[in-house]
Amino acid sequence: MSSGSEYEPDPRRWRALWVTLVAGFMSLLDVSIVSVALPSIQHGLGTTPSDVQWVISGYALTFGLALVPAGRLGDALGRRRMFLIALGAFVLFSALAGAAPTTATLIAARLAQGLAAGALAPQNSGLIQQLFRGAERGRAFGLFGATVGISTAVGPVVGGLILTLAGEGDGWRWIFYINVPIGVLALVLAARLLPKGGSGRREHIDLVGVGLLGGTVLAVLLPLVQAESGGIARLWWLFPVAVVLGWLFVRWEQRVIARERQPLLDIRLLTEIPGYASGAGLGSVYFIGFSGIWLVFALFFQAGLGYTPLQSGLAVTPFALGSAVSAVVGGRLVERWGRALTVAGLGLVVAGLAATAVVLWLASPGVAGWAVSAPLLLAGIGGGWVISPNTTMTLRRVPVQMAGSAGGALQTGQRIGAAIGGAALAGLFYAVLAGSGNDYPLAVSLTIGTAAGSVAVALGIGIWEWRAGRPSTAGAPDAVLTPLD
Repeated sequence: MSSGSEYEPDPRRWRALWVTLVAGFMSLLDVSIVSVALPSIQHGLGTTPSDVQWVISGYALTFGLALVPAGRLGDALGRRRMFLIALGAFVLFSALAGAAPTTATLIAARLAQGLAAGALAPQNSGLIQQLFRGAERGRAFGLFGATVGISTAVGPVVGGLILTLAGEGDGWRWIFYINVPIGVLALVLAARLLPKGGSGRREHIDLVGVGLLGGTVLAVLLPLVQAESGGIARLWWLFPVAVVLGWLFVRWEQRVIARERQPLLDIRLLTEIPGYASGAGLGSVYFIGFSGIWLVFALFFQAGLGYTPLQSGLAVTPFALGSAVSAVVGGRLVERWGRALTVAGLGLVVAGLAATAVVLWLASPGVAGWAVSAPLLLAGIGGGWVISPNTTMTLRRVPVQMAGSAGGALQTGQRIGAAIGGAALAGLFYAVLAGSGNDYPLAVSLTIGTAAGSVAVALGIGIWEWRAGRPSTAGAPDAVLTPLD
């Protein structure tokens, strides 16, 4: 089947990539950076614990809601246009969050900031699909994977450093203000470097699909992001609602396809694109373990061992360093190794997290931060061989015209996995603490061991696809499925 227009390399593609990665780093960093500033925000604005939790959970919620619709809009209207709109909105609402005089204003700004970040994220993967082919695409996704891994892991370090420099009083405001000058510079460069695009004709936007998918994601995420304040116990009934809405969404999308109109998310991606369904499943399960551990580490080091936010962040920095280096290397190896690279990476993550669990159980409090350096470095090296190679292989056969919605769906699964992991692992940590008389080493050991078990499930998915012998080259043709007009 046709793969679309003939590919001509854009001479500015690598400079354009770096601009999009900076913007993506900011938006993903804001998922985790704010967690270390919650006590400062609570003191500065007189916020209740339940209200201040919305500063984190509201961002995660709207981020997840925006991904697929924004990806589809990027496919239809042009990724450059959507990128500039989303980045401009992100900068504006970052400034509003920093200047917020009340808790209500801060929460509203964070909700809007999350929508903007969610609209920005699928344009990154879509632009990589558009701008690169073959081995270059693998290297580009390697840099993208390094960005995802680093931004997730270093959030507590960067947040702690900003609070240390700016002071505990109003230092939390600079966590948001720092986005403004960086975002404005990225906006100017993006306007100059990103390629213009779009179909040039009026596109059908599946509004019913937007509503059904949005309701499904909301029903899944809302109880999870409110887990610390009893959200799962109060809102458990939303999970069966999500099942019903999800079924209705699939049926509606099938109907739209049968009428030969553009769906919000082409369901054939899951059934006709080799490796897409398994790659999306692997990424979602991996993020349950990968994203859930950072809050647990922060709780253990700060509440259990008395570390400052900066010291707590530095203790887990080896993971970020290992992930950054290996993701770039992995981008160069994915074309040759294929799914075997992901399998090797997942194996290292499982081994590294399991070793971390044992070390934290046995090590004395005075050396715990140093003792986990080696196993976290090992896990980080493995992690760099998971996110970017999996993204490359999951999207490698997706037509460029569908890259935004496909990338948005992939990242939606990751956001849901991250929400599940954050709720489940934090809940397990607190439950073990309560049942063991505040035995922090036991609680963190069992929780990190559980995270390793989740990653082991992702490893099983990777081994299954690897042994099934699916095509593994990143340079394979883009399209095995013709997008609808």
